[in-house]
Amino acid sequence: MLLASHPLLLALLTLGRRAPVRRIGGTVIVHGTDACREALTRLTLDRTGEGTTGSITRELVGSGTLFDASGGEHRAGRRSLADRLGTAGVERTRPLRREVLRRRLEPLAHGAEVDVADLARELAGVSAAALVDHPGDPRELADAALGAAADAVRAHLPAPWPPARRRAAERARRSADRLAALLREAADPGPAPDAALRATVVTAAVATTVSLLPRAVARCADARLWAWADDPGHRAVLTDEALRVVAPSPVLPRRSAAPGTVAGRPVPAGARLLLVVRHGALAHRRDLDPADPAPPATARLVFGAGPHACPGAGLARAVLDELFAELAPHRPVVTRARGDRHAALPGWRSLVVRAGRGARA
Repeated sequence: MLLASHPLLLALLTLGRRAPVRRIGGTVIVHGTDACREALTRLTLDRTGEGTTGSITRELVGSGTLFDASGGEHRAGRRSLADRLGTAGVERTRPLRREVLRRRLEPLAHGAEVDVADLARELAGVSAAALVDHPGDPRELADAALGAAADAVRAHLPAPWPPARRRAAERARRSADRLAALLREAADPGPAPDAALRATVVTAAVATTVSLLPRAVARCADARLWAWADDPGHRAVLTDEALRVVAPSPVLPRRSAAPGTVAGRPVPAGARLLLVVRHGALAHRRDLDPADPAPPATARLVFGAGPHACPGAGLARAVLDELFAELAPHRPVVTRARGDRHAALPGWRSLVVRAGRGARA
């Protein structure tokens, strides 16, 4: 899938992965499990440093976005999202997701095909709209968030000519303005997080969901693991393993704010850090195997660690678990797929499935 959608990222993932830490110029690439955890929990990180998620997000939607906050501001932002992204928020939005899943997957019972990537875009829009109390069209919101995320990432990629860089920056700003205009339609902005935080939540939730769901379905279909999705207990193990192997954000870009060490290697202040959490979670060595899952602490690295853990991990886990539960009776098989080279995160532009052998009515 990475070769089809993000070939340059695939090359980066293979660079120096035999060592837990490798420094190339001013960039420190971290691959090891303990090394990734150490970098996230013991290094002082600059949330707004050039090339980080925080700096990209701040340019996209402005300051106060959780990713670029620090100290008390960061803690306040996380608290404001706790109810929306925590257990209560997941349960509150579950009926909305269930309606989408059952309606969109119903054709499988009649021998028709379903595009899981298109389903993921609708499901992501519905979830994100509910999180920020957005009253408008969820699909329009999802499309705007995906466009903003993709254009923001492209604006930070190296460009050979200044005009190309300017065009990329202008395109990113137009996409950000479109998303901001949609979010201003919130019917009751009072109890919702502020505008920048809403934009951050929507962009992260949509991009992650659209990347994660089709990739996880493809892996389970290829490995014929649908029997594991029949039982809730087994399904939870399958979900955690799928999250570990798929790793929606395989690389976390960070920057050190102070000198430190990772795996005994010096990390100077201001160094660019590329935390290859996919390798930290051993996804390159241990394939998806619910019968022999990776330790939970290792699997959870794909969502960060400590104060840098992703607050949306619980929502991602719940959405994937719900999708697996609805797909399991159909035993879907993939009939065709097309990678998305324009997305911010690795993913499928189209992943078409049909009911497979052993499907239950």
